[in-house]
Amino acid sequence: MLDFLSDELRRDPYPLFAQARSDFPVLHEPGSGMWLLFDYDSVKRALNDHESFSSAVETPTGRAPDWLVFSDPPRHSKLRAIVMRAFTPRSIASLEPRVRELSRGLLEPVLERGELDLVADYSAPLPMMVIAELLGIPVEDRQRFMHWAEVIMTLSYTISGGEEAAHAMSENAVVKEEMRAYFDDLAAQRRSAPKDDLLTRLVEAEVDGERLTPNEFLGFFQLLLSAGTETTTNLINNTLLCLLEHPDQLARLRAEPRLLPSAIEEVLRYRTPAQMVFRSTKVDVELHGQVIPAGKLVLVMVGSANRDATKFQDADRFDITRDPNPHIAFGHGIHFCLGAALSRLEGRVALADLLERLKGIQLASTEPWVPRKALNVLGPARLPLRFEPIRRNPQAGSQAPEKAV
Repeated sequence: MLDFLSDELRRDPYPLFAQARSDFPVLHEPGSGMWLLFDYDSVKRALNDHESFSSAVETPTGRAPDWLVFSDPPRHSKLRAIVMRAFTPRSIASLEPRVRELSRGLLEPVLERGELDLVADYSAPLPMMVIAELLGIPVEDRQRFMHWAEVIMTLSYTISGGEEAAHAMSENAVVKEEMRAYFDDLAAQRRSAPKDDLLTRLVEAEVDGERLTPNEFLGFFQLLLSAGTETTTNLINNTLLCLLEHPDQLARLRAEPRLLPSAIEEVLRYRTPAQMVFRSTKVDVELHGQVIPAGKLVLVMVGSANRDATKFQDADRFDITRDPNPHIAFGHGIHFCLGAALSRLEGRVALADLLERLKGIQLASTEPWVPRKALNVLGPARLPLRFEPIRRNPQAGSQAPEKAV
């Protein structure tokens, strides 16, 4: 199989993606039997053509988890309708003041140090704390949640089979039972004493007299704890990387903060957090003169599609003012990410806070960054940064950047 899993390629897959779109936009990998789609039109079709492509995939180690993203209509339609009753735009928008508080609480302890690991100190804990707030459960449980999320994301190793895949499946089985006991208990609490939180709304939500089954309930939270946090973590990390690699764009964003939403959309395109999704063919599918037989696992390379020069002018240029920007980082069609609004909200609050409070940001290491564990995402496992430390004035309670010597 093409070594998409090497650290070097996972840091920068884009030269290979460009070659693939030019030379083999639809690629059969004989070693694994999988097919890979690289160009924008093929990727978008795979995301949207539910007559030809199924989301209920099977990897070399077995069937994918029982999650909303791995289901097809009509079951998908029922599950999504129930979840949408609880996961409302209003409930997400109402989180903004609290997200801001959580962000500032994470940054406050590092301001005097003048350095931080963006991932460990900020971008990983923030979305986990937000999920805890959304669910209405103790923030102090976030360490347990972060462990669960990390284990769940290693399920990406199942695409390669072998010992790593077997280990990922074994670890996930243990975590799944831990989560089942935890959320079954919380669901019982909400039934007896409802609260104004997502858990209560999910327990009570129904469509046509149907509610989520215990397995569906668990599957949603597995998805929320993994994809719902990992995407935002990588969005924050990748934005800082993009801006530091393109100082002209960083300077412009500092001068024009109103461009932040546009900058976030460009990061989602330019350095897509979730690089690939999985589909399987229901029927024989012809693309670019090749026929993908029915029943084959397909890797849909969203990260490559978002750099397709036939859809994006100067596709390899990072431009925070890009318009139009029809990226498909959050999917397309009926599987468009339910958490997109939440991720954008967190990204906007986090990046505004980071740029406002951390002056003179620069990378604190010249070593190539190590990719995160999940094979299907793009972003660093650690990102050490330096910035101008803020000296506190104990008498006035004020803060001011230390002057450079």
